[in-house]
Amino acid sequence: MFQRHRRTRTIVRGLLASFAALAVAGPVRAAAPPSAPQLSDGKVKIAILTDMSSVYADSTGRGSVIAAEMAVKDFGGTLGGQPIEVVSADHQNKPDIGSNIARQWYDREGVDVILDVPTSSVALAVQQIAREKGKMLIVSGGGTSDLTGPACSPTGLHWTYDTYALSHVSGHAAVKQGLDTWAFITADYAFGHALERDGAAEVKRSGGKVLSTVRAPFATADFSSFLIQAQGSGAKLIAFANAGGDTVNAIKQAHEFGIVQGGQKLLALLINIDDVHSLGIEVAQGLLLTTAFYWDRDDATRAFAKRFKEIYGLIPTMHQAGVYSAVGHYLKAVQAAGTDDALKVVAKMREMPVEDMFAHGGRVREDGRMVHDMYLMQVKTPKESTGEWDLYKLIATVPGDEAFRPLAEGNCPLVKATGN
Repeated sequence: MFQRHRRTRTIVRGLLASFAALAVAGPVRAAAPPSAPQLSDGKVKIAILTDMSSVYADSTGRGSVIAAEMAVKDFGGTLGGQPIEVVSADHQNKPDIGSNIARQWYDREGVDVILDVPTSSVALAVQQIAREKGKMLIVSGGGTSDLTGPACSPTGLHWTYDTYALSHVSGHAAVKQGLDTWAFITADYAFGHALERDGAAEVKRSGGKVLSTVRAPFATADFSSFLIQAQGSGAKLIAFANAGGDTVNAIKQAHEFGIVQGGQKLLALLINIDDVHSLGIEVAQGLLLTTAFYWDRDDATRAFAKRFKEIYGLIPTMHQAGVYSAVGHYLKAVQAAGTDDALKVVAKMREMPVEDMFAHGGRVREDGRMVHDMYLMQVKTPKESTGEWDLYKLIATVPGDEAFRPLAEGNCPLVKATGN
């Protein structure tokens, strides 16, 4: 009995001592939640620099802004309790205007990352500014493969497609089908030149020949003289190394000239689903093309396209779907890195696989290229199509490592510096 009381008094004294110690130390606190990312100005600011008024407006433009806003909403709208803001501007397809907007955004308006940037000459100019200022650029609309080649940047990423992938997938397939003599009609600026260069190289590599090249000014209304020259070359295939409204006009006029009826084939090295929709399936049927995204590929792409169309009225292009993917991956990387510092975010984006409705198992290489599957498509015939936007049939899925230029062949100084 005595020993039991003594043990009880000992326990009580121990508890009292513990309470006293806690009183001196202060109240018990719950474990702290994970720290919020350290944001340089208290928020994340995403900017869409795009074409709002010219030949790429439907393929990028307001639709790219909507895609970015959808990605922000799907992420949750905030990052670590801090706001995520999306702003946009029209670069009018002019490098000087795009450069001025980029400088203002980076220097005075607290923009953390610029995205989209159709028109390769604008993308190249903005990439140089972003490199100088240590800020991020993620290109979805611009196509030149030089962005991850000689002009590569530690803070620049190329997300959706490039001229090498378009040319490699389409060119190889066409030559294999026996279309081994080509005539190019090329947009006379950086993107067109790169597309023609990469396309011609692929034709020759696959055993074909280039018989004719002609360059047309940007936003050309009348392609008749260029089409006559290409037609007169006797090439089995006429390839359009242009985009947007230029491609649409060229294919329409080729149809009016009866070029396909005369036995020559047409290939659009870059054409978006809005362009094919604009042309109409009667005109575009049978056209081969390469794309990074098709809305009817699987359940996830169909669900995204449905939401997008409810807002925008059109099915998303690959550029717009690429913006959605890039914004989502960027925000995940900022969260994982715990900072919006550009170099640390890029490192985290390289470390994390890209897994979303746009890309499965995508990855960001040292040169800034996001590598993912590409798709060879053919425009359906009117009999094959079951609806307004049922425009493509899948010919082949090309794995990213085959579709995009090998890392060692791009002449990116960053790759040389790392010895890869």
